[in-house]
Amino acid sequence: MIDAIAVSNNRKQDRRQDMPFFCAYHVGIKMGRRIGERRVSEKGKSVYVDRYTGNVLFCVIAILLLSALDAYLTLNILNQGGEEINWLMAVLIEESTEKFVAVKLALTAMALILLVIHHNVRLIECLRVRHLKYAILAGYSTLIGYECYLLELAAAF
Repeated sequence: MIDAIAVSNNRKQDRRQDMPFFCAYHVGIKMGRRIGERRVSEKGKSVYVDRYTGNVLFCVIAILLLSALDAYLTLNILNQGGEEINWLMAVLIEESTEKFVAVKLALTAMALILLVIHHNVRLIECLRVRHLKYAILAGYSTLIGYECYLLELAAAF
C-alpha cells in the first residue's frame, strides 16, 4: 500500500507583507544591506541601494562646502565692483545676502539629494549619475580657482 503525502502548492501565494510607513528602515534605525546590483540579470537597469560608500558622502560634503565658499567669494567679488551674471542670484542678492546664501545652498542640497538617490542610474552606456557628481565637484573646484584669480586681479588695482 502506498501512502500519498499531500503537498500544498504555495507558489501562487504572495507571502510578502506590506511595510508600514514608519518602520525601522524608513526611520533610519536599521540599515539595509543593498550596496550594489543584486543579480547579473539586473546589469544595465537602474539600481537603487540602501547604503552608500564613503566616497559618495565625501563628494557631497565637498560640493556643499565649495558651494558655500562660492557664495562667500561671489559676495566679495561684488563688494570689489564685480557683477552677478546669473539673473536669479542677482535678484536674490539685491533683496538680501542672507536670502541669496540660503537659496543657493538649498538648491545645491536638493540637487545633491536627487543625485545621491539616483547614484547608480545609467544615463548612457558608460555614464552613470555618480560620474556627474564628480564632474560637478571638478567644476566647482575650477570655479573657486577662477574666483580667487578675480579677487587677486581686483586687489592688484
